Amino acid sequence: MNLTRPLIRKTILRPILHRTLIAAPGPNTGPLLTRRADRELPNPNPGRKWLYTFPIFVVAVGAGMLGIFNYQKSSSSVVHSTLYALRTSPRAREILGDEIYFAQQIPWISGEMNQLHGRIDISFWVKGNKQQAKMRFRSIRPDRMSYFRTEEWSLEKEDGTVVQLLESDSDPFRKD
Repeated sequence: MNLTRPLIRKTILRPILHRTLIAAPGPNTGPLLTRRADRELPNPNPGRKWLYTFPIFVVAVGAGMLGIFNYQKSSSSVVHSTLYALRTSPRAREILGDEIYFAQQIPWISGEMNQLHGRIDISFWVKGNKQQAKMRFRSIRPDRMSYFRTEEWSLEKEDGTVVQLLESDSDPFRKD
């Protein structure tokens, strides 16, 4: 009795209807050139790898926001006006020297600049030919229908002494 003959006849006469499943493409396997209907579906729960990159994303967005807000302050008319007033003030030129400008290449403007609500309180480092100092400018608007009133405009030298610039007679901010 020959047992192999019925097995050969079944496999030859009847085609193979079952194909093997092909694994789904992985993240680094390259482009998918052919699509097959019998391929394995991707994993719907890929894991929590995004949790590792989320803090980096938050730090990058935060640093970008700080940079944008600082750029907005540094390019405002208030900062440009105070720098112009420093350049034209005899007392500031006596302390700092000529060619007064920001002390750093990218200046950091500290404080609040809220013109809508009438509060300006900023400070930043400036330098001249002689030395550098921290300039502080504070101005308020008591009510909506009044003008800004300058309360402080000073230079703090590196040795810690503070020179008030509002005391001079040629002050460009004095409206009293």
